[in-house]
Amino acid sequence: MIFITAKFPVKPEHAEAWPEISRAFTEATRAEEGCLWFDWSRSLDDPNEYVLVEAFRDGDAGGAHVGSDHFKAAQGELPQYLAATPKIVSQSVDQDDWNELGEMQVG
Repeated sequence: MIFITAKFPVKPEHAEAWPEISRAFTEATRAEEGCLWFDWSRSLDDPNEYVLVEAFRDGDAGGAHVGSDHFKAAQGELPQYLAATPKIVSQSVDQDDWNELGEMQVG
């Protein structure tokens, strides 16, 4: 799978509204056949930063995502709400879902 984490520095005046601002893009991406997950979290250290954790089945699914109409629309729409260019880590990993964190086994 392609595993991606990206940090989005949102302008302070738009930080509270970011979930709604990004909703159409989020919903469309989650509906993609090759999307495994697409989850936003808000930083505990910086209330103006949102962290996106996403995964796609493989490189073809990732390519379809980047080539989609909703991705192109987000490229045009979302930057106006950002304080800086998002930072990203993107890697191919040899798994297709989350594994348990064995070091913190429950039960």
